[in-house]
Amino acid sequence: MHCRQLQRGFTLIEIMVVVIIVATVVSIALLSVSVVGDDDELDKERRRLATLIEMVQDDAMMQGREFGIELMRSSYRFVEFDPLTRQWAEVPFDDLYRLRFLPEGVEFALYIDERFIPLEEDPQILDDESDGMASAGIKPYLPHLFVFASGESSVYEIRLRRPLTDSELVMRGDVLGQIRFGEDDEI
Repeated sequence: MHCRQLQRGFTLIEIMVVVIIVATVVSIALLSVSVVGDDDELDKERRRLATLIEMVQDDAMMQGREFGIELMRSSYRFVEFDPLTRQWAEVPFDDLYRLRFLPEGVEFALYIDERFIPLEEDPQILDDESDGMASAGIKPYLPHLFVFASGESSVYEIRLRRPLTDSELVMRGDVLGQIRFGEDDEI
């Protein structure tokens, strides 16, 4: 007797369902890896800024100079107070103090003395002593945060945010120049 074996394959619908399930699982896995990566990127930027501020604090105390920090929505720069002209100016010949940009999609929120400070998109124009801005009634340039030669600094809270994913990390500075990190659940 000849026994006939039944051969049965998968239908197109069954294959499509399996492909859709696998694609969904893979996309969820990739998305969750990206979200964790984004938090790492925020933390990296926060630590970079804190390190730069600490270096500026050290330079201020060791060299008797006064610095300022200007924050824009997605960038920041350091400036120096020139006691001869009594104005803030860019720090010449030092790459440490250059204008720095945050990664795409990351922005700052600034609070000074617990008050929200709206940030501009671009840096302010630094004063030029020969242009007569002060005599014309135009407000002189001032950075957002100050680092004094005495070691003291402005009291602030800087939030690094990624609005697209609602991620946020916090960095706080006190009058003695101490920097603390706080997570968004501590706000």
